[in-house]
Amino acid sequence: MKNMQFAILGLGRFGFSLVKELSRMGLDVLAVDSDPNKVNLARDIATYAVEADSTDEQVLKTLGIRNFDVVVVAIGENVQSNILTTILLKDMEVPMVVSKAQNHLHGRVLEKIGTDLVVYPERDMAIRVAQSLLTKSVLDHINLSSEYSILEIITPALFVGKTLQESNIREKHNVNIIAIKRGEEIIVNPTSNQTVLANDILVVLGKNIYLDKLSDL
Repeated sequence: MKNMQFAILGLGRFGFSLVKELSRMGLDVLAVDSDPNKVNLARDIATYAVEADSTDEQVLKTLGIRNFDVVVVAIGENVQSNILTTILLKDMEVPMVVSKAQNHLHGRVLEKIGTDLVVYPERDMAIRVAQSLLTKSVLDHINLSSEYSILEIITPALFVGKTLQESNIREKHNVNIIAIKRGEEIIVNPTSNQTVLANDILVVLGKNIYLDKLSDL
């Protein structure tokens, strides 16, 4: 994960927050926006910050955008620019394109043109707030679809001091631990012999019905 490169196109609240968080994690981040003021704000945070029009195919090629592992189309208010940028990225065969949708209809359009992942920041934030009100063990909640989500949960006491194999989490609870946060360290794709500690935060992927049960442990 440390070698992955991300490009964030659009530096509104969502895009800028992504740039800050990915940069905080020590990842290479290219921040792009047509507004010079937003680009200037990003220069002290991102690896690179460029003033550019993401709807211009030649500009994207000049930026070497197809070499990035993940490109996030975080353009919010201008739906046309959002969709056009997404189409260009897919045509350029960017490995993974993530696009922000304003609403369900916008999201359906993005899915039709082949976006790898459609995100709804406002809706997902509401879900995270509601989830945090229901259970204190859930620190973050990313809704991937109507069936699947990713949760960040405080390690249940049941798992502390055991390896993932000993806890039998996948078979017993029908979920996958895709990462473990341990202070500033992030253990991605932990092996079955990885021991879970008391202050660890588990990043868990699975069906919502099983995640709900896990968060109640």
